[in-house]
Amino acid sequence: MPHHILCINSGSSSMKFALYRLGVSEELIAEGAVERIGLPGGWLWLKDAAGKRLSDRHDDFATHKDAVLAMFSVAFEENKLTAPDGVGHRIVHGGPDHVKPEKVTPELMHRLRSLISLAPLHLPAELKGIDAVAQHYPHVSQTVCFDTAYHSRMPERAKMLPVVRSLRHEGVYRYGFHGLSYEYVTLTLKEGLGARAIIAHLGNGASMSALKEGVPQDTTMGLSALGGLMMGTRSGDLDPGILLYLMDEKGYDARQLERLLNYRSGLMGISGISSDMKTLMEKRDTEPHAAQAIELFCYIARKHIGALTATIGGLDTLVFTGGIGERAALVRQLICRGLDYLGIRLDPEKNEAHADIISMENSPCTVRVIHTNEDLIIARHTVNLLFGHEDGEIL
Repeated sequence: MPHHILCINSGSSSMKFALYRLGVSEELIAEGAVERIGLPGGWLWLKDAAGKRLSDRHDDFATHKDAVLAMFSVAFEENKLTAPDGVGHRIVHGGPDHVKPEKVTPELMHRLRSLISLAPLHLPAELKGIDAVAQHYPHVSQTVCFDTAYHSRMPERAKMLPVVRSLRHEGVYRYGFHGLSYEYVTLTLKEGLGARAIIAHLGNGASMSALKEGVPQDTTMGLSALGGLMMGTRSGDLDPGILLYLMDEKGYDARQLERLLNYRSGLMGISGISSDMKTLMEKRDTEPHAAQAIELFCYIARKHIGALTATIGGLDTLVFTGGIGERAALVRQLICRGLDYLGIRLDPEKNEAHADIISMENSPCTVRVIHTNEDLIIARHTVNLLFGHEDGEIL
C-alpha cells in the first residue's frame, strides 16, 4: 500500500516542502516553498512533478504557524492533493545523542530545544515547523531526520577538536553536516563510489565528505555549519585569532560576530556584489571582485580535496552535488584544475554538458555529477519509521 509523505525543511524565514508517494515505486507528487516568513512581501508557490505551477500566492506570513496553515490550505484543500500519512522534517543538528531518524514525541522536542545553542540559526525555525504541524494536524505522525547523523560513524580522531578535553564532554566536537545529501549520493552510487571517494556538496552552504568503502572518514564542517569551505555568505574556516582581534580591537560582541561570519562573508563578502554563484559568473569578466570571489571559492575547495585525500590514502572518485556542484561547470573546472597528481582529468565537453561522468575515459579518478535529493531520503526514513522498520533504516 503506498504512503504519502510530506517532507518539510524549515529555515529562519522560509519553508520548503515536497510531497512523495512511496510504495512499489517512489514518486514526487508536488513541491513548493513559503518564502519571506515574518517579512513583508511573502510568497508561497507550488508546482507538480513536471514543473507545472499549481499555485502562486503573494501574502504576508507572520509566523511558521501561518506558513504551515497556508501550505496545507493551498496543497491539500485548493489543489486537492492527497493528504499526507506522515510528515518528515529535516533537522540540522542532533547533538551528540541523536544519530538516526526518530519519531517526534514530547520528550524528543524537549531534548531538541536544549540543543538550540548548537544551531541557533536553524533549530528554532525547524522546531516551530514541527509544532505548527502538531498543533493543527495532531492526527498526523511526524519524524525528524538529522543532518549530523551521517557523520556519526567517523573515526574518533576525525571528531576530536584540539581544545581542552572537558569541552568534548559538553558536546563540542566535529559533527559534520549535509548528511541527508551525502546519504542520498552514497545510496544512489553504491559501488560506483569506489573504495576511496570525496563527495563535494556545493551550494549556498558547502561542505565535503571523505569516504572509505562507503563509510565517512572525515568532513570539512565541524561543531557548526559555519566551518570548512568558503560559502555563499559564510566564511568557512578562519584563524581563531581573527575573532579575538575583532573582539579586542573593534569591540565586536557575539551577535556582531555571528552576523559577520554567517551573513557578510564568503562569496558575498569577497565580491561585495552577491552570494549567488550564477550572478558572479555572469559578472566575472567585468567585475574583478566577482572573479576574485570565484577564484578563492575554488582554491579553498581544491585545497580541501587535497587534505581529505590524505585521510583516505588516495582518491578513486570525486562527486559534485548541490546547486553549484550540479550546475556550475566553470566552478568544477577551476576546482579540478591542477589536481592531475590525484588522477583527476576532466573532459571539457562532458563537463559543459553536465554529464553524469565528466572525467576522461583514461582518468584514474572518476569525476561524477549527481543531482542530490534530501527530501526523498526524509520520505524513505519516514515511511520506514512510521510503517516499517522501527529504527528507520533504509533497506
